[in-house]
Amino acid sequence: MKGYVILISVVAALGGLLFGFDTAVISGTINFIQPYFGLSEAGLGWTVSSLLFGCIAGVFLAGKAGDHSGRKKVLMAAALLFFISAVGSASADSLFFFVFARILGGLAVGVASILSPMYIAELAPAKYRGTLVSLNQLAIVIGILVAFFSNYLLVNTGGNNWRWMLLVMAAPAVLLLPESTPSCIMHLKYLRM
Repeated sequence: MKGYVILISVVAALGGLLFGFDTAVISGTINFIQPYFGLSEAGLGWTVSSLLFGCIAGVFLAGKAGDHSGRKKVLMAAALLFFISAVGSASADSLFFFVFARILGGLAVGVASILSPMYIAELAPAKYRGTLVSLNQLAIVIGILVAFFSNYLLVNTGGNNWRWMLLVMAAPAVLLLPESTPSCIMHLKYLRM
């Protein structure tokens, strides 16, 4: 039981990893998106900060949505938003579409910032609750670190390097989606028995 709870907590903490990654990854793309979209300094500031407007909405919506539909379902919806944001911002040919994709990512960040630690806290036994909830904070920092490392590794991959930087986020988002994660967890649970 303890191993299963830890595994579920690690999976839920992927919301924190995506939170950290999505907020940090944009820093590596600035020098490439500014000339691509022809942005002024003010336009670049808006484009980079647009994620935060989605975050505000996500934080406001997360509590009610989690109470109404359940934390797990809403976290999975956030994973889908993270995935759509990664693919959308990486494939954007217009500034409007890029900013829209980033706002969707911000919505997911806001939801994950509230529901990931809450889901872990509700799931964890009282004895381990503090330790397991701290996994979310650790995952946020790891997400930031992964974003910086992936940006570093992708910076010299050509003219579309910024697209690859943004697309990296799709991989952990898939792990949080319902078709992959719960079935993997169930298989791992039954393999242990």
